[in-house]
Amino acid sequence: MDALTLLLTRHSQPRLTLPAPAGAVLENIKQAALRAPDHAGLKPWEFIVATGAGLTRLGKILEHSAKANNKEQTSIDRALQLPHRAPMVIIAINKYVEHDKVPKEEQIAATACAVQAMQMAALVQGFAGIWRTGSYAQCPHVKQALGMSADDELVGFLYLGSTSMKALAKPAVDSEAYFTAWD
Repeated sequence: MDALTLLLTRHSQPRLTLPAPAGAVLENIKQAALRAPDHAGLKPWEFIVATGAGLTRLGKILEHSAKANNKEQTSIDRALQLPHRAPMVIIAINKYVEHDKVPKEEQIAATACAVQAMQMAALVQGFAGIWRTGSYAQCPHVKQALGMSADDELVGFLYLGSTSMKALAKPAVDSEAYFTAWD
């Protein structure tokens, strides 16, 4: 698949199974993240790759968060299972680096670009994924359990794996509704 086709057909896939990316494929995904736009070369990110027991560990963190936030028992039970919707979850954390010319928002954007690069690298190598956020990405209990500082941001959870499902066709979007030409 060429780069333009990849970008124009990008899609998320919520139903993921084994196998997960591994070996050279996973290393390509990691390297794609590290090539994301990054003003001043700060590398303001940390990625945690959870598989196997790591998914259970993440589930326990989400379960603790649900309990701490007084969620209903069904939400608490569900939290424990959320990471198991895929064989791999990459937790993307923006580790803020104080810098005169690179504000926090730009560093968060760089980390978000790294997440998209990882998803694109997975897709082009025959895997599928979905980038999730939600209330757990903003929860102080989750952030603390992940060893994050007050200045850090949890940019999201990138679920990766395999799928036998065909991507649903997306409707064309009129670019004129979102772009203005200044001639």
